This record gives sequence, C-alpha cells and structure tokens, in this order.
Amino acid sequence: MNAKVDKILNLPVYQRALIVVVIMALIAAGFYYFLYQDQLKQHSSLITQRENAQKQLNKNQKIANNLEVYRAEYEKMQVKLDAALGELPLKKEIPNLLTSIGDLARDKGLEILRFKPESEIIKDFYAEVPVTLKLTGSYHQAAAFFDAVSKMERIVNIKKLSMGSAKNVSGKTSLGVNCSAITFRFIEKKPTEKGQKGGKRK
Repeated sequence: MNAKVDKILNLPVYQRALIVVVIMALIAAGFYYFLYQDQLKQHSSLITQRENAQKQLNKNQKIANNLEVYRAEYEKMQVKLDAALGELPLKKEIPNLLTSIGDLARDKGLEILRFKPESEIIKDFYAEVPVTLKLTGSYHQAAAFFDAVSKMERIVNIKKLSMGSAKNVSGKTSLGVNCSAITFRFIEKKPTEKGQKGGKRK
C-alpha cells in the first residue's frame, strides 16, 4: 500500500475525519464554481425569459379578447378621419370656395374693396390657402358675414382681423374691415405609373 495512504490511515480518527471534511468541501466548492453556478445562472435566465414571455402572452391575450372593441374604435376613427378630410377641398374646388366667400360678403351687405388670394402654405397632407380681404360695411353686417363663414361646410378661419376707419355714410356708420380668410385644401397624391422605370424610354 502507498506510504502516504498508510500515513493517513495511521492518523487519529479526528484528523482523518477533518481530512475527509476538507476533501468534501473542496469537491463541493469545485462543483459549485465550475458546474452548478453556471447552471444556476442559466436557470435564472430561463425563469426571467419565461416570465417575460408570460407577460407578453397575457398582453396579447388581452388584446385578442378586446379585438372587436379595438376594431370598432378603429372604424369610428376612420369615419371621423374621412369626415375631416371631407372638409378639406381639393385643388379644383378652391376657386368656387373663394367665390363663395366673396358672395357671402356681398350677401351680408359688405362692399369688397380687395379680394386677393395669397400664396399657399404647404403643411403635411394639406395646404393653407389664405385670402386677404378688405371690406366696408356696418358692424352688424361684418358680424353676420363672419357668422356665415363659420357655418360653411368647408373649413374657413378668419385671422388678422382689424376694424376701424368709421365713416358716416347716408346716416349709417360704415367701418373698414381688414382680415385674412384662410381655408385649407387636401394635397392630392400623384398616382405612380406601374412598371415605370427610371431613365428615358427608347
């Protein structure tokens, strides 16, 4: 038998027990650091992934359970969007709309001294179409005109309003009214030709 083994076997019982405890501790430490610790990390990672997957599943399940509600809300929003776009005239409708604004002013008894369409201001899917107005008439005629404009089917905003230069005409007070009537038009997207490629055709 090996001399080292014999020496260990001849040691007192408590020393042999201590050696066994140390060896077991070393084996346990090696098992923990070289094998169990990595598996523990993988186990924790898998638990975290499972919890995240469960949360996402619960979220998707909630959406699926309320899918009809979301679809109904989407359809309502689509109807509102279509209605809003319907209030934005196309480019070809702008001349008639501007003519309607001028007609309203005359119908309310105002005299048009200036009616000047200004340059359009391009936004995202729409463009602002401003018109500079210079009118004369009574305060009530001007108020009636602005009220009629606010009730137009198309959106028309009155901005930069100023009133002054009151004059007595035939016993009635006439005011100078300066403002900007701003309407909006929907920007039509140009259709793209299918199959058209860059470069000149031969």
